[in-house]
Amino acid sequence: MAKNILICDDAAFMRMMIKDILSKNGYNIAGEAENGMVAVEKYKELKPDLVLMDITMPEMDGIQALKNIKAADPGAMVIMCSAMGQQAMVIESIQAGAKDFIVKPFQADRVLEAVKKVVG
Repeated sequence: MAKNILICDDAAFMRMMIKDILSKNGYNIAGEAENGMVAVEKYKELKPDLVLMDITMPEMDGIQALKNIKAADPGAMVIMCSAMGQQAMVIESIQAGAKDFIVKPFQADRVLEAVKKVVG
């Protein structure tokens, strides 16, 4: 059964890129969010198997959104996406419960490897 994935990134282009990689490889895109607040709402509504979450976003950043999602559902599976040089934020997000992280710019095989590792 295809896994449902919620994609959260403030850049529409990035969401499209990730959606393209995942849908070509048999994953189902449950929804998209352009900031952390929308991601938290959509997570509660859609209950996806996995969330791909950008760290730096307006309204609410990815780390705060991750904490809110984990508070609502301790079993939530979240992979963080970050630009190079955000090591401190990556460490903070892993401590907050993220399962893995992917560095931008994305490489399709790395995205798929992280997703497979977390949700199979």
